[in-house]
Amino acid sequence: MIIKSINPYTEEVNGEIELYDSKKAVAMLKNASIAYEKWNKLDIKERSEYFYRLAKILRDNKRRYGETITKEMGKPITQAIAEIEKCAWCAEFYAEKAENWLKDEYVKMEAKKSFIAFQGIGVIFSIMPWNYPFWQVFRFAVPSLIAGNTTIVKVSNSVPFSGLAIEEAFEMAGFPENVFKIVLVTHDIAEGLIKKKEVRGVSFTGSSSAGKRIAKIATSHLKKVVLELGGSDPMIILKDADVKYSCENAVKGRTVSTGQSCIATKRIILAKELENSFTENFILLMKNLKIGDPMDPYVDIGPLANAEQVKLINAFLNDALGKGAILKTGGKRVGSKGFIFEPTVLTNIKRNMKLWKEEVFGPIAPIMIAKDENEAIKMANSSLYGLGASIWTKNEKLGEKLAREIEAGIVYINDYVKSDPRIPFGGVKESGFGRELSRYGLLEFTNIKSIVIK
Repeated sequence: MIIKSINPYTEEVNGEIELYDSKKAVAMLKNASIAYEKWNKLDIKERSEYFYRLAKILRDNKRRYGETITKEMGKPITQAIAEIEKCAWCAEFYAEKAENWLKDEYVKMEAKKSFIAFQGIGVIFSIMPWNYPFWQVFRFAVPSLIAGNTTIVKVSNSVPFSGLAIEEAFEMAGFPENVFKIVLVTHDIAEGLIKKKEVRGVSFTGSSSAGKRIAKIATSHLKKVVLELGGSDPMIILKDADVKYSCENAVKGRTVSTGQSCIATKRIILAKELENSFTENFILLMKNLKIGDPMDPYVDIGPLANAEQVKLINAFLNDALGKGAILKTGGKRVGSKGFIFEPTVLTNIKRNMKLWKEEVFGPIAPIMIAKDENEAIKMANSSLYGLGASIWTKNEKLGEKLAREIEAGIVYINDYVKSDPRIPFGGVKESGFGRELSRYGLLEFTNIKSIVIK
């Protein structure tokens, strides 16, 4: 089967590539299993050295890799290059931390010696999306690999050349053969690989419906699985918040990666007292965003990833307008070529609208009004998702109290949500389970082994 990589700004074909058949994919899996036997036995310091080299390769090639991202999924080039930088940081971060985080933990017992060891478990199969073609892979792969596992990663078939560029970076860094490999296959073949005995764990990032299917297959074969399934992140702006500062960050949070981020600000929940001042400023800032060629370093909004995303955005918009939402700015596709959609602001949002509870993957910003902080929390928690959230207030004590009441895996106070190697990343409810990043993410795919000497 031949697939095409399409430039979402020009709609030109970046290139074509043939997907791997089942035989080749299974062979890659078996080779990864063989490679694990040696990789897992390396001292952690030895494994760490590979990641320092990987970080250098990424930085040396960040422009080229960034352009690959931009050509395949339309992310503005400055954000694409920043994504590569973040991957390099992640590699260095774990190279620095892994030895300490994976060292034996001694426990006082009646025995002569008791300790907990953290060991790799084998081949981890990962299925990753298109919206952060490099970062999604690195966020999973770096901690899994440095823990002693090997991995094969299925990237989205809309960004195959980004996936192969990642594989190239690992090869240039000198990683042993088959420790990290990209596999380009159909969804059916990917699901078949999960069932293979060589796979000891599965990491999936994508939609809730696909995640449930993946989890069912994995758990029916007793495979450990981590799911990151997106979100409908609320941004709660309390009446004492700095309007200018919160407005500027609301725009950044809503439009990062052209709104195609699982932790983008999806719902703005605004204190009634700020309804006019915030909304007016926010609309003005959204109107002033520069739209156009994502290769232009001054462009804020590039295209959506593909034509299907435009259809989905229009469906959310039409549903909201049909149920009484008020369009304040934007609301349409730009031009007849490319998949650019205007930054869009909606008010008069009601609970029966799809965008109240579901995930909108694009630059539509619904503004909801809450009469007080208690109603704001209820509105925030009314979503099916529970990935991230942010609270904006000058009262830090109140912000911390409310953060504990929000049903989410990560809450920022006075900043929009970001993933960071230093803290765990993951969600609750329809946003999945398990954690990536930090020490918690590092330990997800380890055998936490208790050893007791009498």
